[in-house]
Amino acid sequence: MADLQARIKVEIYNISLALEEINSHKDKKDKTNIELAGIAAFLHNFYTGIENILKQILLEKEVTIVKSDFWHKALLDICVENRIISSELKNSLSDYLAFRHFFVHSYGFMLDENRLLSLANNASEIFTTFKENIKKYFTE
Repeated sequence: MADLQARIKVEIYNISLALEEINSHKDKKDKTNIELAGIAAFLHNFYTGIENILKQILLEKEVTIVKSDFWHKALLDICVENRIISSELKNSLSDYLAFRHFFVHSYGFMLDENRLLSLANNASEIFTTFKENIKKYFTE
């Protein structure tokens, strides 16, 4: 368990660094496609870090996630079923999951700045809620 918490601590630190990058660039006026792609990459890192934490917790619990085309969605569902995250948080994270899918399968010049910035503006609050959910999971 101590090893798991150490790995989670590293992921939380890395996610925090990604959020710092997002927050230091999201409010800049007249962003170029390169700047938008950079914000998008850090949003992808943000969500991937959250998934990494959830996968590590499930691995520790010996809960299997069947690899399929929909395993990312199943991960969130399983984490709600196992009371690791709330269903409200799952709904919020679903927006980032959808973005992750878009990011992986599209081109940077296809980014919708308004959609991207909406996710960027909410990421810190979502991360706070995520950390609260994880803390609650470990203390119950």
